Amino acid sequence: MCPSHLQYEWKNKSDHLKAFYRSCFEAKIDLGEHSFYDLVPKKVLMDYLEIKNQITQYIFETGERPQNYNFLLEVTKVVEDIKEQKLNIDFSALKERLAEFKVRQFYKKIAKVSPFVSYNIFGTKTGRLTTNRGSFPILTMDKNYRSIIKPRNDFFLELDFNAAEIRTLLALSGEEQPKEDIHEWNAKNVYRDLQTREEAKKRIFAWLYNPASKDYLSSRVYDREGVVQKYYNEGQVKTFCNRVIPADDHHALNYIIQSTASDLFLDRMIAVHKYLSDKKSFISFSIHDSLVIDFAESERDLIFEVAQIFSRTKISDFLTNVAVGKNYGEMKVCKL
Repeated sequence: MCPSHLQYEWKNKSDHLKAFYRSCFEAKIDLGEHSFYDLVPKKVLMDYLEIKNQITQYIFETGERPQNYNFLLEVTKVVEDIKEQKLNIDFSALKERLAEFKVRQFYKKIAKVSPFVSYNIFGTKTGRLTTNRGSFPILTMDKNYRSIIKPRNDFFLELDFNAAEIRTLLALSGEEQPKEDIHEWNAKNVYRDLQTREEAKKRIFAWLYNPASKDYLSSRVYDREGVVQKYYNEGQVKTFCNRVIPADDHHALNYIIQSTASDLFLDRMIAVHKYLSDKKSFISFSIHDSLVIDFAESERDLIFEVAQIFSRTKISDFLTNVAVGKNYGEMKVCKL
């Protein structure tokens, strides 16, 4: 969106500011404790902000506001709040394992990282969140080390949709949502008890994202072609949530399902964030379609309502998996 006559100056000023950021990183300055902007010379900062203002003004005058602008604004507000929530990192769980080479490597790497999660809402075509450079690597951290993340309140509550992408296709196909695990439901109702849950899971995904795959039983329930016809036209996907994505025939369904599922999750994240705005409990972070809340024991009676809010997506009520734990590596599934 940057106009051509400002591109050189923008690159020059932004590169100058990035150099100061790299200097802070090399000097191991904790930017969670110190404001980066207080450490930058005033002229450098003012020059950067002035060119940014000019670009922003140009966009306001010449660009069209996207249909999902208000949604993107709300997502931005949530991830900015998450960015301010310092993770409670406890390395004591690793100390007994430091004899292991991989554990030592992980410890050295993670000990240098800022304990804050900074998301990029524009990091993927489909809208799925990625993390910014310098963020705590919550999306890519090995599951074996998750126990180092502990709540600042009393326990973690994790909410995630049961088979979000399959349920999204089912909803977009106009079908009702099963009240049970979707893969068990598929094994019984779609594949006529001919396969186990795991076999049914592999089969539905093998068919779902391969346009060349033919599966009569899957097609009886899931209208893959109808969904593509409705949301894909002339090299462009426009999802149920008004996200527009350039696509080809091969990737169209993939983008429709993944983007819609992601936006449905983000919409529920916004709703939970608003509900908790005046509470002690707060959203700590999210991993794809999983929302992790740092919960206070005094607000335990709110768990059911929070889970209900999360499950009420714009297109249908999705079955939600619930887990709790004293650290993120030891979450136990529970039923409400």
